[in-house]
Amino acid sequence: MSAVADAPEPFPENGCELRDPSGRRRAPRVLVVDDSEVIRQLIAVNLELEGFEVFLAEDGQDCLERLGSLAPDAITLDVVMPRLDGFATLARLRGAAATRGLPVVMVTACAQEADLVRGRELGVQAYLTKPFDPAELVRTVRKVVFSQASAFPAEARLPGTSYK
Repeated sequence: MSAVADAPEPFPENGCELRDPSGRRRAPRVLVVDDSEVIRQLIAVNLELEGFEVFLAEDGQDCLERLGSLAPDAITLDVVMPRLDGFATLARLRGAAATRGLPVVMVTACAQEADLVRGRELGVQAYLTKPFDPAELVRTVRKVVFSQASAFPAEARLPGTSYK
């Protein structure tokens, strides 16, 4: 078999698909936000191996600056970062109409009860603690992307994306 035929299928079996503006099926887009280059690359490689299109940001400010041009389907977000931490970034995402419903998976070493509560209060969809299991990360990101895709109200959809 060819490498293409062996490539993982990032799309769920339930028929929910992401489509580009021309109607072609496309890979889910994930923006990985972490100040550690090693962690960014680890998350990126695991998602790319499963068929995701991955973009990188080194902190919350970089994330917010890149969002408009990327239109991700989900974000993985660390908490402790320079310039703008994960909680402040998440608050800004939830405060903007265009990103209010964007799925966010916190991937962080901050695992105190207060951190989990704050994440829930800000509307995070999932919370993974470092060190994380790469397979669990992929499952979690896939789940938030596709569970959100079928439930997005029209006003919360990202520009240029069709959810079927």
